[in-house]
Amino acid sequence: MLTIQDHLDRTITLSHPPKRIISLVPAITETMYHLGLENEIIGRTRFCIHPQDKVSKAMNIGGTKEIKLDRILELKPDLIIAEKEENTREIVETLEQHYPVFVFEVKKITDVYRMIYDVGQLTSREEKSLNLVQEIKVAFQTLPNVNSKRAAYVIWKKPYMVVGGDTYIQSLLENIGFINPFILSEGRYPVVTEEDLLEANLDYILLATEPYPFRDQHLEEFQEMLPNVKPKIVDGEMFWYGARMLKAADYFRRVFGTLVD
Repeated sequence: MLTIQDHLDRTITLSHPPKRIISLVPAITETMYHLGLENEIIGRTRFCIHPQDKVSKAMNIGGTKEIKLDRILELKPDLIIAEKEENTREIVETLEQHYPVFVFEVKKITDVYRMIYDVGQLTSREEKSLNLVQEIKVAFQTLPNVNSKRAAYVIWKKPYMVVGGDTYIQSLLENIGFINPFILSEGRYPVVTEEDLLEANLDYILLATEPYPFRDQHLEEFQEMLPNVKPKIVDGEMFWYGARMLKAADYFRRVFGTLVD
């Protein structure tokens, strides 16, 4: 019997280590596969795309904001993984009527370490989870420091949306040395105007490849809008948390290491 508090201080009780897990969180799904749980993961969202060679074996149960309840009931999981930002309160309240639902909350790098520890405890993968956390900590010691360059991380177009404060991505940008002028704007992902971007006195504008698919053809558009700012396409998946952080550390060294004075 395992009784544990999730990240919203809800009490979750499991009679045995879960053998039938559904994950509603792409980054945590990838992390669980990294911890060797491919036989336990029976369901995942359509956005859970990594690792590509393994996720196809788990049933697609819908999206992160809209689930196919009939598929979940068919699978009869003994644990469902959710995250406060990724999934809605309504989804959690619906699912917890049927199965244990462990809700994570990841807003900064240290929250990621707690998430990995807790996944290890939930699934009897404590040693592997401790090793993964240590590997990430070592990798992140080598991140470049861009020395207070001002940057906006853009996630959407029409309207423009940027990363604000109280988010994992902001925690990551801060760790690399960026100053985000929108951390005090309303909301975690504030809507901004062209005028807001002009007034932000940016050095760089980072255009993420997801959720909006910014690509090279958008560089000219932003360069015309912000002639004194350098636009850069960045791989949005490298800003996922969890096991992806191991690959991300090398990516950040390559992409942002050139920005260091």
